[in-house]
Amino acid sequence: MYRKRLFKDKIARYLFLSLTVFSGVIVVIMAAGLYKRSMPILAIRPFSDLLTSASWHPLKKEFGFLPFIMGSLWVTGLAIIIAVPPCFLTSIYLSEYAPKWMRGWANPLIDLLAGIPSVVYGMWAVLVIVPLIKNKIAPFFGVASTGYGVLAASIILAIMIFPIIIHVCVEVFRAVPYEVREASLALGATKWQTIKHVVVRKALPGAMAAVVLGLSRAFGETMAVMMVAGNVARIPKSVFDPAYPLPSLIANNYGELLSVPLYDSALLFASFILLLVVLFFNIASRIILVRIERYTQ
Repeated sequence: MYRKRLFKDKIARYLFLSLTVFSGVIVVIMAAGLYKRSMPILAIRPFSDLLTSASWHPLKKEFGFLPFIMGSLWVTGLAIIIAVPPCFLTSIYLSEYAPKWMRGWANPLIDLLAGIPSVVYGMWAVLVIVPLIKNKIAPFFGVASTGYGVLAASIILAIMIFPIIIHVCVEVFRAVPYEVREASLALGATKWQTIKHVVVRKALPGAMAAVVLGLSRAFGETMAVMMVAGNVARIPKSVFDPAYPLPSLIANNYGELLSVPLYDSALLFASFILLLVVLFFNIASRIILVRIERYTQ
């Protein structure tokens, strides 16, 4: 009986190990497949030229991906800047101040935001956010704008990542032991001082992980961003300029104009770049999290 239990335990251990390894191998297989399909364009243009060139003229065999990379960075970066402060403050309120009945009402509403299809967000942005930017925000800053651009895409993207960041942050803040709060209050600290210097400091690695999850979701979002970003292959110079993120490029063009030489390879190379950028941000964020954990210990 004892040997049978050990045998089952060993099988379970190797099974879980295999599934874990397989999860990582999937990423490698995807990257290898995309790189292989990108070889035709890489055979005639160096990798560095494709990333640094701003000329996008497929009929002339000019495939410069810099406008699309910068468009993704503009939209995603501004979305994170817009989303993080209200998400953190909301999370602190729900975990530290809100009564139980309010948390009971707030959580389903936040879940509802996460369940709304992205195309609905896009339609709402076209009907509400774009006219608001065109008629109110842009004229306030003395800028003429159609409303379609970086700012509109970033606002709707920030709203879409609210649920991810809020849910994770609330769980992280509530995971801080209550005894730590009591010790701080016993030393004479106010409730806000306890939250600021004890709870937030202790939960900082988890909060950073929430931001990373939101960043990953934002960088790969396609439909809602595609509907309001403007989709002009030009590097944005302000938040009111149109942008053309990488996911929108792939969604708009794959399956069309593939009779153009190298066009298929160029779009798959865009997918390869997108995968590399997301991988880079996840690795970088993991390094930052490890350093923060060491600092806060």
